[in-house]
Amino acid sequence: MSLAAQTAFPHAVAAGTDLVEFYYAQGVSDGLPVVPPTPEKIEAMVAALGGDPAFVEGPVPPRWGVLTREVLAVNMVMAGCLPVYAPVVRAAMRALLDPAFNLLGVQATTHVCGPLLIVSGPVARAIGMNAGGNCFGSGNRANATIGRAIRLVLLNVGGGWPGELDKSTFGHPGKYTYCVAENEQDSPWAPYRVERGMAAEDSSVFVIAAETPHSVTNHQASDPQGILDSIVSAMTTIAHNNAVSSGHCAVVIGPEHAATIAKHGWTRHDVKMYLWTNAQNRFADIAFDHRYGRVYNRNQPKWVRRDDDGRVPIVAHPDCIHLFVCGGREGRFSLFIPGWGHMSAAVLRGMDGAKLDEKGRVCVDGTCLL
Repeated sequence: MSLAAQTAFPHAVAAGTDLVEFYYAQGVSDGLPVVPPTPEKIEAMVAALGGDPAFVEGPVPPRWGVLTREVLAVNMVMAGCLPVYAPVVRAAMRALLDPAFNLLGVQATTHVCGPLLIVSGPVARAIGMNAGGNCFGSGNRANATIGRAIRLVLLNVGGGWPGELDKSTFGHPGKYTYCVAENEQDSPWAPYRVERGMAAEDSSVFVIAAETPHSVTNHQASDPQGILDSIVSAMTTIAHNNAVSSGHCAVVIGPEHAATIAKHGWTRHDVKMYLWTNAQNRFADIAFDHRYGRVYNRNQPKWVRRDDDGRVPIVAHPDCIHLFVCGGREGRFSLFIPGWGHMSAAVLRGMDGAKLDEKGRVCVDGTCLL
């Protein structure tokens, strides 16, 4: 957070002050009005984060501002979060600060990417996150404010302000908020976190540096190959970073498509293997037939043939395709979400003790967050 912002909390203001305009003047907004962070709201949020307001969660690049729990609480309040969202936001920030994610690069790149957060497990359901229809769109407080809190931290603590340390040529709308939940209820497969070794009763956050979702339409196919060939067609353009820089990407299968695929006995592993095997480009296409000079792309795996007819996979390994089921039950659509490239890895993280009690309340280490 900027020095001006740090000195503003908590800060007495004159009676009658327009607080919305006051916080715009402090330079702490993402461009939308913020909720005034009153001492009472900050105190409740700090308690939900585990207490100890001076506890340091970590430095946030590229400005390397220190993220204490109090500062995290302030940004969560400004975003409109409820205290019960605290385990999700804290786990998400810890995931973003994992060195493998390379938040410094994500914050400062000229690429359009921003962090996408996919929340999975009982906590996501208990706090009312939207995993169904329009989950990437508007209308759900948890999705919107959790994603927005992360963005406010990246701005106010990390200093990732557009035109300053954030050098993105375009950005994208997800850089306001980019947060959904996994649709476990309508998925024919085990949840993503369970596939990766976590228990079903655990809750998790998954983060990836991502572009906006690319819609995949297929209302005709009644078999897995037909549906997946449509996704392959979205993956095998040469216009996104994965095509030339490998890395990680996400594929979100809509429930109708997922049901059709699973009806034929295909597992999540089968889907990923099919996509990885078929989502490949000719090396000559990526190199523009060498009309600008011969290019040797060292970012591709060593085993990729560099001759003109060599096949270049979109990502280096099937496990670099992160597969989720999300979205509404109606509509034969899926999504391809390109990543930033080999410069950033996707990160999965648990919620550090967040569980549901016998009444279905979110609790952290036995303390319930009402």
